[in-house]
Amino acid sequence: MFGDYAALIVLLPVIAFVLTLFFGNKLPSGGAHLPIAAIAGSFIISLGTFFEIYPNGSVQQSMQWFSTLNFGILIDPLAVVMLMMVSFVSLLIHIYAVGYMAHDPAKPRYFAETSLFTAAMLAVVLSDNILQFFMAWEIVGLCSYLLIGFWYHKPTAAAAAKKAFLVTRVGDVLFLAGIVLLYVNMTNVITNTGFSLEPGNFILQFKSMFAAIPYIAPTQLTIITLLFFGGAVGKSGQFPLHGWLPDAMEGPTTVSALIHAATMVTAGVYLVARTFPMFVEAPNALLVVAYIGGFTAIFAATMGLVMNDIKRVLAYSTVSQLGYMMLALGTAGMVLGAKAVGISMFHLLSHAFFKALLFLCAGSVIHAVGTNDLREMGGLFGKMKITATTMFIAALALAGFGIPGLHIGTAGFFSKDAIIEGAYEYGYVTGDMIPYVFSILAALLTSIYIFRLWFMAFSGKPRQDRHAHESPPVMTVPLMILAVFALFFGFSQTGFYGYLETNFVLMGVEIGVHEGEAFHPSALILWLPIIVGVLGLVISYLIYNRRIVDMSRIVTRRNPLYQLLLNRYYEPGLSSYVIGEKLTHGTAAMTGEFVDRRIIDGFVIDTVISRTLLSLGDVLKKIQTGVVRNYISVMLLGVGLLIILLRIGGT
Repeated sequence: MFGDYAALIVLLPVIAFVLTLFFGNKLPSGGAHLPIAAIAGSFIISLGTFFEIYPNGSVQQSMQWFSTLNFGILIDPLAVVMLMMVSFVSLLIHIYAVGYMAHDPAKPRYFAETSLFTAAMLAVVLSDNILQFFMAWEIVGLCSYLLIGFWYHKPTAAAAAKKAFLVTRVGDVLFLAGIVLLYVNMTNVITNTGFSLEPGNFILQFKSMFAAIPYIAPTQLTIITLLFFGGAVGKSGQFPLHGWLPDAMEGPTTVSALIHAATMVTAGVYLVARTFPMFVEAPNALLVVAYIGGFTAIFAATMGLVMNDIKRVLAYSTVSQLGYMMLALGTAGMVLGAKAVGISMFHLLSHAFFKALLFLCAGSVIHAVGTNDLREMGGLFGKMKITATTMFIAALALAGFGIPGLHIGTAGFFSKDAIIEGAYEYGYVTGDMIPYVFSILAALLTSIYIFRLWFMAFSGKPRQDRHAHESPPVMTVPLMILAVFALFFGFSQTGFYGYLETNFVLMGVEIGVHEGEAFHPSALILWLPIIVGVLGLVISYLIYNRRIVDMSRIVTRRNPLYQLLLNRYYEPGLSSYVIGEKLTHGTAAMTGEFVDRRIIDGFVIDTVISRTLLSLGDVLKKIQTGVVRNYISVMLLGVGLLIILLRIGGT
């Protein structure tokens, strides 16, 4: 029943986008109620679809929207859990934004763009083929550009939007190259082997792609998956294409929450998860995914330690946590098969809840004190108890607090510890413990930076005289709802894994599991993530609450390590030099010199056009004699030819 209306999951927010864009300025709250109602409808249909297919995990294959373009809808366990998360978290963010954006004169444009943003992400999730996936993926990128640069009158916002658009385009080009190479290989497979498409299937449908995997050369498959991963690196802010994500904080905080929790950055992880059967058959690509993810997790966490902008701390946290998700797909994928998708996606969903909560709490603080700078905050707990409490819950979830033996803990405890355990099992089987070490060190740094943020904002004495106050209910109610999920979502872990493990089997793909001796981690391995999490909390408490260390002596210009982290490993300057000066200016110079001067001016204008015009002039010059009777003769000749042509046409 609900599956029959799955197209409305995307269409409702699109309709709300159009109506809000054109009529929002004539409606209360800038037309905010239109996208809220539309996204609520999308969530209800998504939830109904989940319960409809949950008992047997059935796949509803490709309902054709446009038969000539092979656009369709794919509903399977992987898609439906993403649909519920995206629509639910986006709904709460939109409700929160009614209060947060209340005094912004551009509210109609904001709610129109966020509605389209949500629709585009939902379209990514529902795509039944990789080409349709890419088209929706590009709309997601366009919306991020519009929303990051929402306050376009600010030069920093305009620059951040441009940077996000250009950097993610690098990944998009790689992704598109992967699609082209896949299409070439699929065509060769159909032409040169006994493989054939099922009736009604499109060559780039996921089901067709997975069925053709055994016929594609391993080297070609590795290149294709690495190109796909290149697209994921750009969208999900992985090293080295991570630089745009922290700068994306120039948009409204609600936009940051939407990008970091529910939409854009999750698209890259979802791409790898959706095409996971291809990655499993390309182990070298999985190894790259694991190492890039693991390195990004610790690399971004180091920068989160020193950022003073509350939103930038959370931005680097997102980059780091996305690294964890990639690490899970890479390491667990090599030893646990399809369960790796469940582990990674479970952390993606739990992260969506507590990261949305962290950003919305940050927005509540900024709304109250009028600054993003943690050094100007402090002592806010007594004035903002709901915000402070819910943000502490989110911090506990991000740090992964829980009790392993009793299986009690926050959402992050269940999801992140599963990733770390999977990385250890990968090391246990292969002897490669580097990804596991990355994951443990990143867990320690995560705990330090998130509790540093909390203590700097809410503990101690106020560092300014501004009158801070708790946010209105329209903003605090979404915080409390998300806090419930940050605390209790983890208890759905076992059923979640089993549900997603059926995903690819239903599409006719079996993903094997490493066969070897049974793996039973020791108590130390189970407790180590909790130990480092508590250690991080204690370190932050002693430094930023008890102040046993004078940080003013450490955070100075004379400290090279602090300067390295504060300047983000000098990546912004380097990328600006390489991309801004060398690549952009070099391309412009080449275009100006070679294309414009040599081809357009030198060849087209000076050679082709000029010679053609001169030759035509020579011909016409002979006709232009200045004798009137010659002109009359030519005119009569033309009239005669016209009469003959008309007579011929008439007969």
